[in-house]
Amino acid sequence: MQDASTGDRFGTAGIRLRVLSSWAADPARFREDANAEEDLVRGGYRDRLLVELAQNAADAAARTGAPGLLRLELTGTTLRAANTGAPLDAAGVQGLATLRASAKRDDAGSVGRFGVGFAAVLAVSDEPAVVSTTGGVRFSAAATRAEVGALPALAHELGRRRGAVPVLRLPWPADSTPPAGFATEVVLPLRDGARPLVAAALADLPAELLLALPGLAGVDVVVDGRERRIRIDRSAGSARITDGGRATTWAVAELSGELPAELLAARPVEERTRRAWTVTAAVPLDDDCRPRPLAGGQVVHAPTPSDEPLSLPLRLIAPFPLGPDRRHVAPGPVTDCLVAAAAATCAELVSGLPADPALLGVVPRAGLAGAELDAALCGAVLDRLRATAWLPVAADPDQRQTPGRAAVLHDPTDERVAALGDVVPGLLPAAWSRRSDGPALAALGVRRIGIAEVVEAVGGVARPAPWWAGLYAALDGVDRAELAALPVPLADGRTAHGPAGVLLPAEGLPVHRLGALGLRLAEPDAVTHPAARRLLERLGARPATAPAVLADPAVRAAVEGSMDAVEDPLDGGPDPEDLAAAVLALVGAARPEVGELPWLAGLALPDADGGWAPAGELVLPGSPFAGLLAEGSLGVLDAGTAATVDADALRAVGVLDTFALVRADDPDDLDVDGADRWVDAVLDRLPPDAPPPDWPTVTAVRDLELVDDWSAALPLLVALPAEARADVVLGGVPVPGYLRWWLSTHPVLAGRRPDRLRDPASTELQGLYEPATAPPEVLALLRPAVTVADVLADVDASLDLLDRLGDPRRTVRPEVLRTVYARLAEALDGVDADPPERVRIGPDAVAADAVVLDAPWLQPLVELPVVPAGGAPGAVADLLDLPLATELVPPTGPEAAGERRSWTDVPGAGLAAARLGVEVLTGSVAVHDELVVDGRRVSWWPAVDVDHVDGTPEALGRALAWRAGAWTRRQALAEAFGHPDRALELAAEDAVGDW
Repeated sequence: MQDASTGDRFGTAGIRLRVLSSWAADPARFREDANAEEDLVRGGYRDRLLVELAQNAADAAARTGAPGLLRLELTGTTLRAANTGAPLDAAGVQGLATLRASAKRDDAGSVGRFGVGFAAVLAVSDEPAVVSTTGGVRFSAAATRAEVGALPALAHELGRRRGAVPVLRLPWPADSTPPAGFATEVVLPLRDGARPLVAAALADLPAELLLALPGLAGVDVVVDGRERRIRIDRSAGSARITDGGRATTWAVAELSGELPAELLAARPVEERTRRAWTVTAAVPLDDDCRPRPLAGGQVVHAPTPSDEPLSLPLRLIAPFPLGPDRRHVAPGPVTDCLVAAAAATCAELVSGLPADPALLGVVPRAGLAGAELDAALCGAVLDRLRATAWLPVAADPDQRQTPGRAAVLHDPTDERVAALGDVVPGLLPAAWSRRSDGPALAALGVRRIGIAEVVEAVGGVARPAPWWAGLYAALDGVDRAELAALPVPLADGRTAHGPAGVLLPAEGLPVHRLGALGLRLAEPDAVTHPAARRLLERLGARPATAPAVLADPAVRAAVEGSMDAVEDPLDGGPDPEDLAAAVLALVGAARPEVGELPWLAGLALPDADGGWAPAGELVLPGSPFAGLLAEGSLGVLDAGTAATVDADALRAVGVLDTFALVRADDPDDLDVDGADRWVDAVLDRLPPDAPPPDWPTVTAVRDLELVDDWSAALPLLVALPAEARADVVLGGVPVPGYLRWWLSTHPVLAGRRPDRLRDPASTELQGLYEPATAPPEVLALLRPAVTVADVLADVDASLDLLDRLGDPRRTVRPEVLRTVYARLAEALDGVDADPPERVRIGPDAVAADAVVLDAPWLQPLVELPVVPAGGAPGAVADLLDLPLATELVPPTGPEAAGERRSWTDVPGAGLAAARLGVEVLTGSVAVHDELVVDGRRVSWWPAVDVDHVDGTPEALGRALAWRAGAWTRRQALAEAFGHPDRALELAAEDAVGDW
């Protein structure tokens, strides 16, 4: 049926006639159609206008199988939507003009909702038109109102509705054509006020709308000449959408199927034949192809946007059946079936993406669902994700696993996961274990593993040492209470069940040679990382430098028990050879000073005779020391051991290539020859009233008594450390150290004792001692006496000097003789010394009988030689067992009275008084022409109240000096009396200096 004026290709006149006839016959039908259209308009289709236009364009393109293009152009107050694809046909026109019906039945790929979507144009236009290459139709509110107004049966209803009519029920032909290249164009003259709304909708048109419209390849949006191009490039598993200069890649999963017929029994007849379904799930990717979950506020696309909220952060497109409002999904078995399909599609999407922690953002969270459908979708998706192998495995990046097999660390780091990936099954990478991901992992049912479980898991594993190093470094910073049982591989193949007490070898420690020591030494490669050492030290392990290991009590115990192990090899101890090799290797690394650790000398080492001996009793073969000892005095180290072991290590453990030092805090603990006699000699040097001394640490030299060649030994002794040659200071008094004392008291210089010789430079002891002959450095060690004081410092040397003074073959310097006996008496005071057979009476004279002059005036009266008493006649007499002069001369006086005069009257008395330091002389003196006592002439003689003199100046000086107690000034006084005429001159000389 055609209109006469326009050429009615689609029979619009017949459609109008049928509709108007039905309305006139039954006004209720008019009301029903008007109400239905009003409902659609009131449904808010203005926000869906562009989507519905795009959906129709996609369906048109799908019917031809070619990618479609939609052009949306707003010019002035007209919106045009031109599309490619199948042109408008009569069935399409019939669908446009028939509410709640559509020409779309079983068209494959159709996404439209059975014609209802076109009603969205009424939100902005009262005069919509659809033109196509096959013809066109238009709709008009004004024209429809005029047609309805001409029907008397509808006049009342039209008035009641104030002229509102169902616009889309009456079509008229349109004679326009679409733009070139397009099959159809929807033309919408906009009603007043609609343009801003349409312009805003065009500006906000989402580019990703194309994901829901598989028939469309692009949309061009033109507003007043400004064009926006949106294109989609679909490929397997992805879609690239360009919007102007911006491009976004989406990961896409798509599943298709067919609904069982029985599920559609309750749906409208139009839907029953459309059983095929396709569900699409998509998520955008960033520039690195990592998933970028969408922000909140998503909706279900069914397939175009619905009002159903979606808390899943992705685009979900599924042909859910809509309810009467065309905005919400209708519940029922079809929806339930499509929910399951949507869950499978989402799981397909997730499992098809590269493993990235961002995928956890897709996991539904408990309590976030916004509506019933959303809750059903989230629950179904979560169930499918739990059953799908999509989570990565840290130990194998190419492997995927279900959440039920997966596990995460409580406090993960990349290092911890890398270390534990092959120990804890299903462990996720650290990036999948962020705190923010906890709810997602909990929803999936992923196991969370604490450090205590990790420690338990590694307890029985066998791994190379570097693996343990990585594990320890990764665990650094963890609460140490959880790591107390952390295993530590030991160098000897054992495993320590906890770090406490484990030794952490430092660089240079020969760990793998120390097995015989039984130490808990960590495998070095397990503790190379600084963080690994830091962790183990925090857990109670101890740094193990070579010196620290050498100081370990277990090492000392092993050394001290090494000879027992030789003597009793069945006691279960280490093999002596292995133990010796271990200790020597350790000593070689630690480099202790010789003698620093004296207990090392107890280490059992093989000797040259095939036996074993303590290291401290063995001599290094070929050393200078070996040739100067008495044969058989000490053992010799096995030559093979000496050739293969570092000589410094051998010396450090006590093997001798020179004299060994011993030290003790108490000299009674010195195990050296003559130590007790040295102590006695030292104590004899202290003052008699001195308190018991506080001994410092003393150093002695071993094996001096074993020397057979002193000419070779002395240079070695000279080369010993200074502490061996040093004096000992007791109570501020320096005394000879053990070494000097021992050498001084033994015939080490050509068979002679150094304390029986003098220093070659000594003049004071010439005649008494032969000079010592030795190199200067040896003399510096032995220190033979230089002075009498050096001799008198030692009791034994003093006794020897006493005998030497009586030796007629020796001579004594006069200045020495004058005081030597007095000094000997002082030095030997309290010593039970036998008197000598002969005494020295002159520098080159001795006598068997002599007298000790204790009163100088008696010298002319004694008949025996006089021994110089040095001011201590009594002590000398006791020392020498000789009589004093006063004991041999009878107590008589002068035979004559003499001329008595006052001392002040004696010429020269004034100068004499001045030299005595007194004002005037007191007392009197008797001057004799010839002074005779006991029949012998004397020069002076003291009496109780008067001094007798023979008148000579010498006699006057002696008598006055003795009387004044100034015996040493006797010569000065004699000079004063001998030269009274020179008193002033001599007094002037006295004034030059003090007396």
